[in-house]
Amino acid sequence: MYDIITFGSATRDIVVKPKNLTVLKYNREYLSGDNICFPLGSKIDVEEIMFTSGGGGTNTAATFSRQGLKTAFYGSIGQDLSGQEVLNELKKFKIDTRFVSTIKEKATNRSVVILSGSKDRTILAYRGASEIIGKSGINWNKINAKWIYLAPLSGEMCSSFKDIVDFAKKNKIKIAVNPGIAQLGLKNIDEILQKIDVLLLNREEASFLTKIPYDQEKEIFDKIDQICPGITVMTKGADGVVVSDGKYIYSAKSPAETNIVDTTGAGDSFASGFVSELVRGKDIESAMQLGMANSQGCLSKFGAKNGLLKKGQDYKKVEISKEEK
Repeated sequence: MYDIITFGSATRDIVVKPKNLTVLKYNREYLSGDNICFPLGSKIDVEEIMFTSGGGGTNTAATFSRQGLKTAFYGSIGQDLSGQEVLNELKKFKIDTRFVSTIKEKATNRSVVILSGSKDRTILAYRGASEIIGKSGINWNKINAKWIYLAPLSGEMCSSFKDIVDFAKKNKIKIAVNPGIAQLGLKNIDEILQKIDVLLLNREEASFLTKIPYDQEKEIFDKIDQICPGITVMTKGADGVVVSDGKYIYSAKSPAETNIVDTTGAGDSFASGFVSELVRGKDIESAMQLGMANSQGCLSKFGAKNGLLKKGQDYKKVEISKEEK
């Protein structure tokens, strides 16, 4: 039996840091309010370039495995060199790859991660083979785990969202879900969320789900707690994290001295660190501590997997407040 199986995307990432990058601050359509700009028709020199693997399914699996949990990844790659490199990296992290399918129809997912030189990045994403596997491609009889973790799903995988949650519920498997916008937009999302144990969202996703402005935290949690009886986590980037178990609100701020090299995978590293402690039977405050520390480690290195904490590794703890709802 596995401690945890992750479902989600597997991506070949190219991380680049351009020499000259213009950041525009006039557009408030997005939460950051910033946009990057390249001169049309120009050639942009790059200071640094790195090839690595990414995708929510593999990023979280890497943390679970480094935390000493018996881990498998369920997803798909293309019949190409990028897919083989992703597979090799999964094996390097000692993640079981027996549930990885090789797809002819599409190439492996690829992303170009553009580092802005500030504290964020922009990702150009090709969603390829990871979208292919639907519920008919899932070998249900082979899934034997204590926990399932669902990263953001798209394409045919998104259509399997409810089936995976129903399977976990029926088989008494705990399930943690970090849904993407495609999943949150499903007509039956409220029904699905009734069955999950841990819901992990960033504040934009929480606002999208509840139709409440992201700065109205109390109202957001009041509404989500009515929909989801489990633990709800809302990450806030540099502003920290807030967690509700329906009775208490837990909050923590990000350390002021954070060394940010690359924000790629920071959300995945928090979520998987948080869930790792729950898999081990620890409480919410312990889960928040490991999640925050794992995220800080991720932020300090290029790529989504290079700064992840190992089981038993020392880390600096943050202050957590706990209040009744």
